Amino acid sequence: MLGHPLFFFLFILLINHNVQSQPPATNYDEAKVPPYTLPDPLLTKKGKHITTVRKWEKIQRPYILNLFKENVYGQFPGKPAGMHFKETEIDSTALDGKAIRKQITVYFSTADNAAKMELLLYLPKTDHPVPIFAGLNFCGNHCISNDPEIKLPENWIANNYPGIVDNKASEKSRGSQLSRWPLKEIITRGYGLATVYYGDLEPDHAEGWKNGIRSSMKENLKLEPEAWSAMGAWAWGLSRIQDYLETDPAVDARKTIVHGHSRLGKATLWAAANDQRFAIVISNNSGEGGAALSRRDFGETIWNLNSSFPHWFVSQYKKYNGNPGQLPVDQHMLIALIAPRPIYIASAEEDKWADPKGEFLSAKNAEAVYNIYNKKGLGVEEMPGANQPVGETIRYHIRTGKHDITEYDWKQYLEFAGKKFD
Repeated sequence: MLGHPLFFFLFILLINHNVQSQPPATNYDEAKVPPYTLPDPLLTKKGKHITTVRKWEKIQRPYILNLFKENVYGQFPGKPAGMHFKETEIDSTALDGKAIRKQITVYFSTADNAAKMELLLYLPKTDHPVPIFAGLNFCGNHCISNDPEIKLPENWIANNYPGIVDNKASEKSRGSQLSRWPLKEIITRGYGLATVYYGDLEPDHAEGWKNGIRSSMKENLKLEPEAWSAMGAWAWGLSRIQDYLETDPAVDARKTIVHGHSRLGKATLWAAANDQRFAIVISNNSGEGGAALSRRDFGETIWNLNSSFPHWFVSQYKKYNGNPGQLPVDQHMLIALIAPRPIYIASAEEDKWADPKGEFLSAKNAEAVYNIYNKKGLGVEEMPGANQPVGETIRYHIRTGKHDITEYDWKQYLEFAGKKFD
């Protein structure tokens, strides 16, 4: 029986399946990046070249957005019926009296037991509406500040964050990500800050959809859980933050700066591609599935993403494991969907996993779409050196250091926003 040709054929197939079920070794050598050709964001499926804003917005932009929905992130539902807000706390003495702190529960329907998220909002004390930096956080609103009045989250949190025990927040976890949220500097510069714990939308593990909005909002949104992804759920939450901001008279919701780091940078880009209310977009170290080109095969790959985080993207995305050249889009096209709005993409020298050069090239290859709006892009052909930001409407820097969002990064983002809103 062992010598039967059919048995031998099946045995070889099994070996190949097992070998190929794991991602290949990570490439960190530029000399080993294979040749690749990027799809042209301005070339229609009929082979015609888009040259006007009208045709981009009416024909090509919706087409590309749909390709991302079908192949990468899944559907992006709109505002749910019955969504409403309840301010649970207002403190006019926050940050040593320099700010107003609000805590708002955002209910996603009219039901008494409606799915919800907890929004934390800081505002400078001023007599006019202010722009807002809006973003999701990794381990609870209480992690961005030492303020003892900020609610502890009730939902599941990964145990790898300080002060998290048995996947629950504790008092010891307050302020554990303080360095990533320079509240006083943001307030002093005249901006507000709004944040939500991303686990309020969907806990970040493979079974998280069962306790997240993809399950609880299935009937309200008329969308099955598998039709979208955890990344889509997190991005959708950013749009719901914007819904609230538009109701607050202290906020200039026309000037919302949506931002995110790492996986939340990916969600930020997807939110901004779908929701054009966001005025400025910031992607910090978002890497594969975010700002970095997939076809470069450097650092993290589609295969790595789908192996480690199968819930982040839709099942269709797994078809491109080890085969990114067959994907009908690449991430420069996601950046292009944000045109003509200003976007800042940032990398870190030691964060090779996120492919800094791939992030730069993605920004560079989105310039063609910005050009039809007469918006200036990076203005350079070669990747800049460390700590040397380049670009206008598309801006980029690579800084020294590791995968993180730092004081240096925030300084650039605040200056960028200031120039765009002057």
